Amino acid sequence: QVQLVESGGGLVQAGGSLRLSCVASGNINDDDVMGWYRQAPGKQRDLVAAITAAGSINYRDAVKGRFTISRDNAKNTMYLEMNSLKPEDTAIYYCKLWTLRVPQNTYWGQGTQVTVSS
Repeated sequence: QVQLVESGGGLVQAGGSLRLSCVASGNINDDDVMGWYRQAPGKQRDLVAAITAAGSINYRDAVKGRFTISRDNAKNTMYLEMNSLKPEDTAIYYCKLWTLRVPQNTYWGQGTQVTVSS
């Protein structure tokens, strides 16, 4: 079992910045993948960015150049630095961890609200 706890969401004006954190605890493997997803009202939950333990990163096109994902493996913590925020970024942001080893499992955090006002 893995527990994920997000923090750092809030209300910001367009053009502002936020830094999200996700702390993982429990039965964590050293090759687990972590990522940030977001879900706006009435829409699907979509990948924002993902990062492997080795540092391989993938971003969705809409956030490239504005968001930066990182992780501290020693602290089992993942971050999402969000800059130049737009109203379209408004969503609940979720931390996700999934395993590469068998048995494969997926874990989700509770989500943190990000609201960007114009």
